[in-house]
Amino acid sequence: MNILNIEHVSKLFGDKWIFDDISCGIQEGEKIGIIGINGTGKTTLLRIISGDEEPDQGQVIRQNGLKIAVLAQTHDFPEEETVLSYTAAAVRQEEWDADNEAKTMLNALGLTDYEKKFSELSGGQKKRAALARTLLLPSDVLILDEPTNHLDEAMISWLEQYLRRYRGTVILVTHDRYFLDQVTNRILEISRGNLYSYDANYSRFLELKAQREEMELATERKRQSILRMELSWAARGCRARTTKQRARLQRLEALKAGKAPEFDKTVELDSIETRMGKKTIELHGISKSYGDRKIVENFSYIFLKNQTVAFVGPNGCGKSTLLKLIAGKIQPDDGRVELGDTIRLGYFAQEIPDMDENQRVIDYVKDIGEYIPTRDGRISASQMLERFLFTPDMQYAPIGKLSGGEKRRLYLLGVLQSAPNVLVMDEVSNELDIPTLAVLEDYLNSFVGIVILVSHDRYFLDNTVDRIFAFDGSGRFRQYEGGYTEYLEAVKQELKDGNAAAGKIQGGKSDKKTGDGKPGGKASWDKGERKLRFSYKEQKEFETIEEDIAALEEKLQDLETGIEAHASDYVKLAELSKEKESVQAALDEKMERWMYLTELNEKIQAQK
Repeated sequence: MNILNIEHVSKLFGDKWIFDDISCGIQEGEKIGIIGINGTGKTTLLRIISGDEEPDQGQVIRQNGLKIAVLAQTHDFPEEETVLSYTAAAVRQEEWDADNEAKTMLNALGLTDYEKKFSELSGGQKKRAALARTLLLPSDVLILDEPTNHLDEAMISWLEQYLRRYRGTVILVTHDRYFLDQVTNRILEISRGNLYSYDANYSRFLELKAQREEMELATERKRQSILRMELSWAARGCRARTTKQRARLQRLEALKAGKAPEFDKTVELDSIETRMGKKTIELHGISKSYGDRKIVENFSYIFLKNQTVAFVGPNGCGKSTLLKLIAGKIQPDDGRVELGDTIRLGYFAQEIPDMDENQRVIDYVKDIGEYIPTRDGRISASQMLERFLFTPDMQYAPIGKLSGGEKRRLYLLGVLQSAPNVLVMDEVSNELDIPTLAVLEDYLNSFVGIVILVSHDRYFLDNTVDRIFAFDGSGRFRQYEGGYTEYLEAVKQELKDGNAAAGKIQGGKSDKKTGDGKPGGKASWDKGERKLRFSYKEQKEFETIEEDIAALEEKLQDLETGIEAHASDYVKLAELSKEKESVQAALDEKMERWMYLTELNEKIQAQK
């Protein structure tokens, strides 16, 4: 059933029509993703659909009584209100058990300190609280603008499941391509003021879009071919004496007035890298804590040339802190970070540094340099901005006029144009449009240097990284080879067969070697040099450790089954997930202990 119609809508922004007579119907139960390059009007379209903004021409007709819940990119939060009261207000008049409903949703989104005031929350925590409130609002239509920003991988997976089960209509803007694949069944693409509809998820959309563009190009080739013939006929001196000849001349004029298809431009990423010497970036036993909370514990690693490494883990585990340690923005409590003399580091922060809103865009780039070196030679600041899709009009506009995605693109330009040979990037994919992400992925794959990433964009990680370190929440890391999909498969295999040794543990309680061949920190029970014999306690432990491991594996399997059985009970799910983490940590420690005892036993036997 049709619940909402967009009829001949046009919208003027400055002197540019961002929508030019677009029309579209939306059906009940559809899951729609809106995509397009930054600045094409995705957020504006969401606001027009929700009624928060009026079109300059046309109208949006909504079904009587239609309830719409909106997650905007920006919110005004009540700074002195608690997370629970803010979230529960969405359902307090509808549900007698509003607080428990709110707690269940907040648990799923990692907000467990219910009485914390908004003035004490980070920007990401505030956005997650807004998402929880939006999902709880009674609604027929959910409108979500960048819902995956500030969510970790587990939360994104949970949100995918929630939206797939949601019985109403979902209209969202996101640049997470795996999320689009999992959630949507229709794509609306905004391109050059037009709106194109595809009954498909993201993967199928790519195929259908390629087909559409090929058909448009074929039509244009046919028009040009007929136009050449008609021009040749006209050049032979025809006279429009007959009705047929006059009609043919009219067709010629129509062919001449036709326009070739236009496609969206993409960002051109190009910069030169500073030559890198033999010494790269070396981390020697670095540790960092805040109060009693260990962020990084005794982590050693040497980054290899032309290596792309990503750090993944839940929100708040310390990924951004580690990148700041590497970039020299903060200092470790123990250990040291050594940079080679030739290292030139470009740091892309998760939050865009304060920009002068009144400064012109072109002046921001000129502060880096009037002329910027590229692989093809030097180009002007204006030319570089055009490669980053900033038109001449945009270049002389103040930065405050840019959208969030355009500011992020400008910030990226500034980082790349400093000619770095090491890129440290914290959530670089946030707010960048999909075409720009695709170009960035290609750029990073050809980048001559080291790339160190933190990102929750699984598609982006799959296309760029060759090694992943996973945080375990206690300052330690597990090392996995390949992209994000390979990492997930390895974790699943570990859960399946209990082989925790599949990932090398870095820092904390490990004496295995890092990817560079340097030792990490020793486990508390590894005393280093010692006589090759079991103590009485070790002998007893070695005899029973396999049974202990089997019991932990069985318990882990039971918890996995319980989690699947309580997928819709978020309170129970949170309890089981927390217990699972504890059991997994115990299993990891036990497996590591088993490896140590087994190796020692082999040496004892060889000694005999």
